[in-house]
Amino acid sequence: MSIEQAIRARRSVRGLLGPPLDDGELRALVALALAAPAPHHTRPWRFVDVAPPRREPLATALGEVWRADMEADGVPRAQQVRALARSRRQLVSAPTLLLGCLVPDGLRRYPDEQRWRAEWGLAQQSFGAAVQNLLLAADGRGLGAFWISAPLYAQQAVRAALDLDAEWEPQALVALGRRDPGYTPFDRPEPDLGRHLVRR
Repeated sequence: MSIEQAIRARRSVRGLLGPPLDDGELRALVALALAAPAPHHTRPWRFVDVAPPRREPLATALGEVWRADMEADGVPRAQQVRALARSRRQLVSAPTLLLGCLVPDGLRRYPDEQRWRAEWGLAQQSFGAAVQNLLLAADGRGLGAFWISAPLYAQQAVRAALDLDAEWEPQALVALGRRDPGYTPFDRPEPDLGRHLVRR
């Protein structure tokens, strides 16, 4: 499959089956994630293989933050319950659950807020590239995977639940496993280039 075909073919696959990825499979995917471009030739990312015993505390910590946010937003209670139950299921039942974090290693510590925010923005962009590498590689190996953005909204809760270093900033989870043959991913609509590409 060409690179272009791989990009077009990749889908978020939420129908995942076990067994968990073995150590060789997981290491190979993370190695490909680490090949992504990053500022100043750094690798400002850390990946955490979240073991099953840590999933319930993690789901609870994320759920408490999300519930408080939904309450503040006026989300109806029944909708909250459904959303939280679905989120917990995804975290607890994923055959493999990988957390990606950003770290400041190698980044330039500018004295002013504007340039430091830009520097951190570069790191966040590189994290997206790293996860895209991982998702494409998983798809190319016939695995299913999907991105869970919840940790970005509850960084302190995730750090506490997983005993992470204070400088690690959780960004996203990736659920990984074997594809459930009965699961059909959402179809991706054709892009509207007239809207998304402009010329000046």
